[in-house]
Amino acid sequence: MSTTSQTNTVSNSDNLKEIITRYTTHWKWFVLCVIFAIGLAYIYIRYSIPKYAVQTQIQILEDKSSGSELDVFQDLKFLGGGKNKVEDELQIVNSRSNFIEVVKKLNLNTKVMVQGNIIETELYTNPPINLNFISADSIVNKAKFEFFITISSSTTFGYTEEEDKPVKAYAFGNTIPTPVGDIVITPNVGVFESYKGKKLRVSVNPIEDVAQAYRTRVKVSNPGEFSNIVNLTLEDAIPEKARNILNTLISTYNKNAVEDKQEIADRTSNFINERIADISTDLSSVDQSAQDFKMEEGVTDIQAEANVNLNVGVANQQELANARNQLNMASSMQDLVENQDSYEVLPTNIGLSDPTIASTTDRYNQLVQERQKLLKSSNEKNPVIVNLDEQIASLKRSMQQSLSNSVNTLGMTVNSLSNQQARFQSKIYSSPAKERALRDITRQQQTTESLYLYLLQKREEAQITAASSSAKSKVIDPAFMVSKNPVSPKTNLVYLASFILGLLVPFSIMYAYDLLDNKIHNMHSLEKLVQNVPVLGELPKLGKKDNKFIIKEDRSVLAESLRIIRTNLDYLIKAKQDKPGKSNIVYVTSSVPGEGKTFLSTNLSMILASTNKKVLLVGADIRNPKLYTFFTGSNVDKMAKPSRNKDAGLTEFLYDSTLEVRDVINPMLIHHNTVDVIYSGRIPPNPAELLMSGRIKELFEQVSEIYDYVIVDTAPLMVVTDTLLISDYADSLIYVTRAGVTENKAVNYPIKLQEENKIKGLSFVVNDVEISNLGYGGKYGYGYGKTQKKWWKF
Repeated sequence: MSTTSQTNTVSNSDNLKEIITRYTTHWKWFVLCVIFAIGLAYIYIRYSIPKYAVQTQIQILEDKSSGSELDVFQDLKFLGGGKNKVEDELQIVNSRSNFIEVVKKLNLNTKVMVQGNIIETELYTNPPINLNFISADSIVNKAKFEFFITISSSTTFGYTEEEDKPVKAYAFGNTIPTPVGDIVITPNVGVFESYKGKKLRVSVNPIEDVAQAYRTRVKVSNPGEFSNIVNLTLEDAIPEKARNILNTLISTYNKNAVEDKQEIADRTSNFINERIADISTDLSSVDQSAQDFKMEEGVTDIQAEANVNLNVGVANQQELANARNQLNMASSMQDLVENQDSYEVLPTNIGLSDPTIASTTDRYNQLVQERQKLLKSSNEKNPVIVNLDEQIASLKRSMQQSLSNSVNTLGMTVNSLSNQQARFQSKIYSSPAKERALRDITRQQQTTESLYLYLLQKREEAQITAASSSAKSKVIDPAFMVSKNPVSPKTNLVYLASFILGLLVPFSIMYAYDLLDNKIHNMHSLEKLVQNVPVLGELPKLGKKDNKFIIKEDRSVLAESLRIIRTNLDYLIKAKQDKPGKSNIVYVTSSVPGEGKTFLSTNLSMILASTNKKVLLVGADIRNPKLYTFFTGSNVDKMAKPSRNKDAGLTEFLYDSTLEVRDVINPMLIHHNTVDVIYSGRIPPNPAELLMSGRIKELFEQVSEIYDYVIVDTAPLMVVTDTLLISDYADSLIYVTRAGVTENKAVNYPIKLQEENKIKGLSFVVNDVEISNLGYGGKYGYGYGKTQKKWWKF
């Protein structure tokens, strides 16, 4: 490990030790605070009303059998029943309306308390009195009122609405006027005898406020994300009361759930009945429309009639085609017969249905063929041929007549069949329209009928659902007391918390004080600030009765502190012996007045003189001289050798050139220590200009040669410039700081002056340090001069 690392480790260790020591030094405060905190904890536990935890456990049921009443419309796709969600049920269980109903059922808005010496206890199970409110519930349920009752005897009691006011006597059963209406109080026989002479407090609170209070106190929780189990916990001073509240809450929740289902079932049934009545009317109207349509159209079965018309139409069409063929053939035959001039044969078997025409045609053809045969051997005048001509002519006329009749007949038949075909076609073509119209009516009829039957079915299902409605939850464990030990206050936890608090309070105060503290407290804290500038030592804080001067062979803490400063000052002076002169002029200054520079100057002069050294103390603070106050009265034994002009001081020397140094020196014998003193003299009107005269240099040059030490009590540096005007003559400058007064930033000023070469030989001394803070936690004196601490100083 490197030297730097070792140094940092040692420094961190020292800092930690210093921090720990800073707090352990005041260990008695910690002990006192802990004892006080534990005492408060004991009082709190002693007079706190213990609370017990009561718990109940239920299971949220999912209605799979009966389902929600709205599930009867689930297959209509516009209303669907859903499963119960545990998260929603937690909110429903803990709803404000449920707690209001619980408070009303258990009459929780009225409390009867029996008062003790310090605390009061609620009488829940068997109160000694019964309250009867004559006013309407709407008034009592919103009232906030309390009164006090003192049971005097078995028939009378004292009543007052304010605790400290005189009571008014009433008899049990009498009407008592109150701000919330008349009240009748009756005794609870068998109980109130034990409460005679005791004071009862009766409080009536608004139901909504009480319900909200219990709603806040009841903890409703779900042990798992996918669990249907719900835990309800309530802490109360009366376990039976807590059990009643939880059991009543679950009962109210289940009752409300069943009532909600019943209400929905009733609304569903009413809705279905209304719809059945409307649809029944619509169904009758549709049936009547179907009947009217069939009667108007003269149809029973459109499809069957269409099939018949289609078959008959086909047959009729065949007959029409056959008749037209016959007509065409008859017309053609008629034209052929009428237009035939020569004797030629006629076509036969052309498909005419008239047998007469066929036989006549055959006979005609026979005669024509016979004539043609006869003409081969005879001529047309042959009587036989003439006879044949007459027969042929007769047959032709007969045939023409028959063909004409046949053509007429066939024409009439064709017309008749055509008309029939047109009627059949009309019926066939109109069948789809009729069928569509009838189908629309039939479809409406079927739809209305199916909806009617559907609603009849759903009405029965709704009634079954309503009849089978069950609670939403199943009680797994009725309300029970979790433990016989109270959950509040927790004794061990309270004592532990009080112990920690007892340690934390003084620690926090000290820590906050350290954070806000910007003052110097001892030599060690000053060394951290000034770093390379030496700190000669520190002076203890003195009491009002402590001696402000050291005496010969003094072993007090003050004397030991001054000896350390003397030793360190000698080291600094010896370090400067390499330059010409004695280097024995020492300035003592401070930031502001009141930090103890004159006190240090005086005692430092005396401690230096105790070593048989010649010491001169110069009062250079000519604006605010303090040396006179130190060398008067009992502090000075006698004047060893008075000066020539005992009223002259530094001011007079600087002002009057006729005065010599010896004229202003005053030898003093102080507690067997001889010190020469030059007082400040009268306060001049121009102190700065006076100090800039050459006489001051002459003074220091002369006394530096005569004395071993020249201690100069100068003016404060941060107040006036007097010290800086004469700083060139100083070999060393002791800057006095006062513990708890001098701010940390104040020491930067003299350090900056030294860096700017405006002063030299800077060193520090800490004055007025608490005995416990002297040095690095130790004490000077090694048992000599011990002081008795006050009882409050730890």
